[in-house]
Amino acid sequence: MPRAAPPAWLKPLVDYGPLAVFLAAYAAAGLMVATGVLIAATFAVLALSLVLAGRVPWLPLVTAAVVGVFGGLTLWLNDDTYIKMKPTVVQGLFSALLLGGLAVGRPLLKPVLGATWHMDNAGWRLLSLRFAIFFAAMAGLNEAVWRTQSTDVWVTFKVFGLIGLTLLFSLAQAPLMMRHRADDPEESAARTTPDR
Repeated sequence: MPRAAPPAWLKPLVDYGPLAVFLAAYAAAGLMVATGVLIAATFAVLALSLVLAGRVPWLPLVTAAVVGVFGGLTLWLNDDTYIKMKPTVVQGLFSALLLGGLAVGRPLLKPVLGATWHMDNAGWRLLSLRFAIFFAAMAGLNEAVWRTQSTDVWVTFKVFGLIGLTLLFSLAQAPLMMRHRADDPEESAARTTPDR
């Protein structure tokens, strides 16, 4: 018997729920408490995803591993440097994974997004490259913010800036995605549109 589709609210909860509770905990009790809450919330939503969807998506899984390591170091050493470096590491890992996939001829955004959006191979390569560059830029921006600004500014940037910039960048990719759209999934794999 096939598993029922997961509820529509699950993905937004997995993606943004831990950040929301992190912000609330930071406002109420400061960065150390918020870090502990972030770790707990991250693993709680992954467990919920496993129960309701039968799987854990790889991007939140990578994020959870980094949250566990860097959040754990923050609490253990009582040093907020580690939690502030966490977005740099996550964004840098995403960039490296996408570039590594391109290096071996496998645009890794295709298995992540290909079930909902069909593009030719050239489109997947270009989209993966653009996101790899974007994630590298976000890693550098996080480093600049946490090293030069107050903790309050960094928390605001982490919760609202990274999400907002990612949303804007994603929306800006619509012309590329439309230009390389393939209506048929088999066409998506077979078409060879020149890169542009």
